[in-house]
Amino acid sequence: MASKRFGRQPKEKPAKPELAQPVPGNRDTAIITRRAADRLRAGHVWVYRSDVTAVPENPAALLAVTDARNAMLGTALYSPSSEIALRLISTDPIASEVEWLQLLQNRMRAAIAQRRDILSSVETNACRLIFSEADALPGLIADKYGDLIVLQLLTKALDNEAIRIVATNVLKETLHPSLIVERPDARIRELEQLSVPLDAAPLYVRDELALQTQFLLNGLSFHYDAGAGQKTGAFLDQRENYAAAARHAHGDALDVCTYQGGFALHLARACSRVIGIDVSRAALEVAEKNLAANHGAFKAEVDWVEANAFDLLRDWSLSGSQYDTIVLDPPAFAKSKRAVEGALRGYKELNLRALKMLRPGGVLVTCSCSHHVSLADFTAVVAAAAGDAGRRVRLIERRGAAADHPVILTIPETEYLKCLICMVE
Repeated sequence: MASKRFGRQPKEKPAKPELAQPVPGNRDTAIITRRAADRLRAGHVWVYRSDVTAVPENPAALLAVTDARNAMLGTALYSPSSEIALRLISTDPIASEVEWLQLLQNRMRAAIAQRRDILSSVETNACRLIFSEADALPGLIADKYGDLIVLQLLTKALDNEAIRIVATNVLKETLHPSLIVERPDARIRELEQLSVPLDAAPLYVRDELALQTQFLLNGLSFHYDAGAGQKTGAFLDQRENYAAAARHAHGDALDVCTYQGGFALHLARACSRVIGIDVSRAALEVAEKNLAANHGAFKAEVDWVEANAFDLLRDWSLSGSQYDTIVLDPPAFAKSKRAVEGALRGYKELNLRALKMLRPGGVLVTCSCSHHVSLADFTAVVAAAAGDAGRRVRLIERRGAAADHPVILTIPETEYLKCLICMVE
C-alpha cells in the first residue's frame, strides 16, 4: 500500500554511490559484483548501484549483465539515476528492441490471463492487471477500475513511446476499456528522472474522456477519480482482506486509517455501528460519497472522523472508549531499512491502544504494508502490544495481499502486505 498523509517518516536522501568507470566502446554490457551475481542466480532481479562495477559509455535502455568473469547472467533494464541500477527481465540475451517489445507484449497478455477469474466476477470489476516484478515486468503497473485502466511506467527504461504504444495496444485489445490513462508517481519520477507527463494523461479514449467512474469490490460500489488519491487511486491489494474482516466483525467497529472507507463499508455489512478515521479530509469526502453509493446495502450507522490516528487512539483509550471490532490499516511507516525501528514503535503504539479499547471477544484486524518490516517482526510487535495490554490474543487468520498481487518467493519485496485477524480475550 502507498502511504496516507500522516505517519510518514522523514525523507532520507543518502549519498548515491557512483557507478564505476564506463566501458569504452561497449554499449551493451554491464558488469556486476559477485554478491549481485549470486543474488540474481538465487532468483532476485535487482542490482543496486553499489554492485555495478562497469557500465557502457553510452548505455542503452537494455543491457546484457555479466559477472567479473564475463559469465552471462541475462538482460536487464538500466536506470542511470536510481539506486536500483539494473532490473533483470530475462536470464537470456535479448538481441533487439523488437524482441524486447514482443516479450513485453507476451508477458502482459500472460499476466492478464492469470487474472481471468477476477475479471469474470460479477461482484468485482477492479483489480491489478500487472504487478511489476511479480509479473516479470519490473516497473510496469496496470490497474483496472471498472471500464477504466491506469498504467504506470516507473523505470527509466520503460519511459518511451514504443513501450507506451505496445502497453496501450495490449490493454485495449484484451480488455476493451473505455479509457486508458498514464498516471505518474511523483516520488518515483524524481528518483528515476522520468519524463513529466500530465497527471492522468490519456493514452486511449474509446468514446469520451471521463476520468471519474465507479467500480465494484465484493459487491460494493466505490467512486474512482484517475486524477486523485493514493497509488493509482485506490487500494486494490486489500480486497480479499476487506471481505475477511467483514466475516469476523461484529458490534461497534472502528476503522483506523480508513482512507476512502474500504474496510469501513465492508464492516458495515456485519456491524451495528462503524466509525472511520483518517487525517485526510479529501479522502473522507470520497468515503462519504462511497457510503451514499451503497445506500441500502447495510443498516449500520457509519460516521467519519478527521483526525491523526495516534492522537485520537491515545485520547479515546485513556477515556475508556470500547469497541467490538477495530481495524488498523496505517501507511507504510518504513520506507527504508533504517526506518524499521521507528516503524515498529509506531505499529506497537497503534496496536497497544487498540487492544486496550477492545471488549472481551473483540476482533482486531491489524495490517502493515511496509515491506521492510517482516511478517515475523510485525507479528512480534502485535504480541508485545498484547503483553503490555494484558490481553490474551488468539490468531484467527494470517493474510497477505489479494491474489492479483502475487508473491514471488525469490523476490521478498513482492510480499509487502501483512494482515493479522485476531480474537482478543
